[in-house]
Amino acid sequence: MELNNLLVVKEEAIATVTINRPKALNALNLDTLLEMRDCFKDLAADRSIRVVIITGSGEKAFVAGADISFMQGLDPSAGKAFGKLGHEVLRTIENFPQPVIAAINGFALGGGCELALSCDIRMASSNAKFGQPEVNLGIIPGFGGTQRLPRIVGKGIANELIFSGNIIDAEEACRIGLVNRVFAPENLMIECRALALKIATRGPGAVRLCKEAVNNGMEMDLNRACVYEADLFAQCFSSADQKEGMSAFLEKRAPSFQDK
Repeated sequence: MELNNLLVVKEEAIATVTINRPKALNALNLDTLLEMRDCFKDLAADRSIRVVIITGSGEKAFVAGADISFMQGLDPSAGKAFGKLGHEVLRTIENFPQPVIAAINGFALGGGCELALSCDIRMASSNAKFGQPEVNLGIIPGFGGTQRLPRIVGKGIANELIFSGNIIDAEEACRIGLVNRVFAPENLMIECRALALKIATRGPGAVRLCKEAVNNGMEMDLNRACVYEADLFAQCFSSADQKEGMSAFLEKRAPSFQDK
């Protein structure tokens, strides 16, 4: 697969996907979205990858938003098609079997904030900025912002951000639960990689089932979600990794998981 707008590096069971349009502040145009969709489908088929980190190229932006110069000329039909593609890409990331960490290294506005919301864990540099400023353009968030943001930070705070178009800094984003942690810019990728490496040493099948349990269970009532969790818990006991993990614990040694 030829990539013109993404950089993909695989190392130590971790894939780092960098959106590489720094002159456009990594804005999501049509080609970039198509590349992201295909990239994540390919990564999902690579069983050697246990964690993915997404970040933006340059020092200013994670993703500054969707490409406004492209959107300006859209009619309702084309606008719907663009929105559907954005939803497809972000659902592909959200449903990616392995954990996805967003390393937010600057502006995460509009589609950039929505991209971060689709990731499992969000880490930010201290110079990051967040917002859904679409109302300033006469549109609404179109890649899931009105749906994921309230689920993460609560309806009231989400409404304030979406209705006002306000932009907040990294510390405020952390305070409201939009991001997990904030680091100095020079430490962001170091910390994200350290977390990814830690996750990569855990039972890969168990990590995948944890993600499945959280994502799917959030859409169920508590009773059904607990039954669902119990079914996934039972499934673990058919794996060689469960036997290896428990044997290693009892034998006081590090486990050697084989993803089996």
